Amino acid sequence: MTDLRMQISAALKQAMKDKDAERLSTLRLINAAIKDRDIANRAASDEEKPGCGNVEVLDILGKMAKQRRESARAYEEGGRLDLAEREEREIAVIQEFMPRQLDESEVDRAIEEAISSTGAGSIRDMGKVMGELKSRYSGRMDFGKVGPRVKDHLCAGQSPCA
Repeated sequence: MTDLRMQISAALKQAMKDKDAERLSTLRLINAAIKDRDIANRAASDEEKPGCGNVEVLDILGKMAKQRRESARAYEEGGRLDLAEREEREIAVIQEFMPRQLDESEVDRAIEEAISSTGAGSIRDMGKVMGELKSRYSGRMDFGKVGPRVKDHLCAGQSPCA
């Protein structure tokens, strides 16, 4: 069991002791998502694996947080502020287990490092750069927002960049 999984299990047990129903519910959802990924991984390969590692758990947590942000936005637009607030509270619980997000300057520095380490020279190398960033900074940056910034870095100084 990975460190992150142990932290989530410990938080789950503490929420049970504290009788914190809302936190407990969110932690159970996290645990269920992790177990679903474990089952999917076992089905995908014939060999017996111990379960998903920290990188996969961070990926799961990131997706869960993103889903809840989208739901909260939809609830706010629909005038259901009570449901939006609940989604925000779930996001707060999920983010407790995620590493600190990189700020703008750190993201730019990480992009530049990834470009130089992969030897990327054009937009055709964007996949290499994104792969490098995902392997190094999983859970620490929003890759949906980073993609256009990588493209800007790769297109800098080139006139037709498509």
